[in-house]
Amino acid sequence: MKAIYVSLLAAAGVMSAGAVQAEDAAALAKSKNCLTCHQVDKKVVGPSYKDVANKYTAKDQAMLVEKVIKGGKGTWGPVPMPPNKVTPEEANTLVVWILSLK
Repeated sequence: MKAIYVSLLAAAGVMSAGAVQAEDAAALAKSKNCLTCHQVDKKVVGPSYKDVANKYTAKDQAMLVEKVIKGGKGTWGPVPMPPNKVTPEEANTLVVWILSLK
């Protein structure tokens, strides 16, 4: 019985850590002005983050991190995404969060 209780506590900790990480990533997106052109569930200038999550998988993570840092054009229409002032770690945090929004 004790092992089940410990397992449940560990699972709850993982779930709450995931929620905190998502909140941190959303706050990072806001602080880096990503939400000026993107929203979680609707297209603004760029695609919604849910549309991005539905188009790509974790195997595309490195490519997406590079696009966040360097910018890109043509994938979602004629408006280019400019380079962003983020570290590779910040870009990775954003991409992991976006891909989790399926």
